[in-house]
Amino acid sequence: MKVLFVCSGNKNNGASEVVLNQYQSLVKLGIEMDMYTIKGKGFLGYLKNVRQLKRKLKKTKYDIVHAHYSLSGIVASLAYAKPLVVSLMGSDAHLKGILKRITFFFQNKTWNTTILKAREMQDHLNLTSYVVMPNGVDTDRFSPMDKDAARKVLKFNSEEKILVFIANPEREEKNYQLAVDTLTYLRTDNVKLITAYNVPNKEIPIYLNAADALILTSIYEGSVNVVKEAMACNTPIISTNVGDVQENIKALENCFISDNNPKEFAAKVDQVLESNNRSNGRQHVFNLKLDSVSVANKLIETYKNNL
Repeated sequence: MKVLFVCSGNKNNGASEVVLNQYQSLVKLGIEMDMYTIKGKGFLGYLKNVRQLKRKLKKTKYDIVHAHYSLSGIVASLAYAKPLVVSLMGSDAHLKGILKRITFFFQNKTWNTTILKAREMQDHLNLTSYVVMPNGVDTDRFSPMDKDAARKVLKFNSEEKILVFIANPEREEKNYQLAVDTLTYLRTDNVKLITAYNVPNKEIPIYLNAADALILTSIYEGSVNVVKEAMACNTPIISTNVGDVQENIKALENCFISDNNPKEFAAKVDQVLESNNRSNGRQHVFNLKLDSVSVANKLIETYKNNL
């Protein structure tokens, strides 16, 4: 089977880590993979790629084209990609106006299978046909390590209680202000909030292992990759009820869902910090089949169903 991934190439001049992880997990299972990265921002910027993608599809025969995000799916449709699988990611659940109508048109007319990353996305999209398939986590890269050793690598103070926020604090939907406000209501002393943004991706497992807890304060999400990565590291998690977080952590030790309220959020954080325990998330990653290998096998079955 030969598969072409179509995705944005605007981030760091290449595909996102989420897409790359899925790509590599399919390669490991013996799927012949190729990638077309879209260069250009906004609807018009994406449309400029249609002709070049069409040439690529004429030159090389692919069994499946898999586009990631709605705009990539639209470009692939206009390039006559068939069969076409499209993954809608978290931000796609909040499409508005003409872009939402265009996406619905192509989803109904030209996409063979539409993948949603979390069931919660359907509450906003109301699609007639879809499958739910979260992104998988690379459990080789994301695994537990000694907290003190991780802190030594990052030069963190071993005496501090560290909360890690892994997102761009400037993105409104990440709700960074809630993380900041939470600090003012904590009973626990000597707590430091570390924001990990624009750090090398290879360091993210170290940040998760160095932290006493991951905090996620988002207003909305799809399938939250950093939560699954924290689970794989047995890192405690305190999160707002977004995307598939509650579904994934509801049975975990030392992990909590909070309202979008700094006092309640702080109470949950205090509970985690006072226990000084890790979570049991890693085993649940495998139980829920959220590891990259399990998700890649599901994808292959989806591809076969479209041949």
